[in-house]
Amino acid sequence: MSRRTEDRTPVRPSADPAARLTTRPATRDDIAELVRLRALLFENLGGDYFSPPAGDTGWQHDLAAVLEEHMATEDMRILVVDGGSGEGLAACAIGSVEQRLPGPHLRNGRVGLVIGVVTDPAHRRRGHSRALMGALLDWFREREVTRVDLYASSEGAPLYRDLGFVDHPDPALYWRP
Repeated sequence: MSRRTEDRTPVRPSADPAARLTTRPATRDDIAELVRLRALLFENLGGDYFSPPAGDTGWQHDLAAVLEEHMATEDMRILVVDGGSGEGLAACAIGSVEQRLPGPHLRNGRVGLVIGVVTDPAHRRRGHSRALMGALLDWFREREVTRVDLYASSEGAPLYRDLGFVDHPDPALYWRP
């Protein structure tokens, strides 16, 4: 599928002027900024799991390649808010849809995953994350997902709860080979 530059998703009207932001799908020209914002995300999360060893930027090259590959697919949505003239991106959000096996709690088996929402520190508290999440949730609805999962930082959790997210019913474990 080709990306359309006119595919801009206006956020629902609100009394808050910050909520009248325009999100747009990311383009290949945004890849360097998307990598920069993802690096900020990992810096903010901290801990051994999220912090790469000093000087290890190989993951950033891998990320750029994967972002470019997935920009043209139907199962991933990469949305951005521009930071202004020459400022790069203010914020981004990435979501994907995964087809799992249907069951009583997942009738069609379609699960959405919010992979990351990041706002540049200079642009925080202006409604960018809310605007991006609104557009991303609309995209998930269009794809008839039955559940959307995300991992929230303590800073982001209040926004997600305000948007209707609740504690996940499944206990989560992970394994690293």
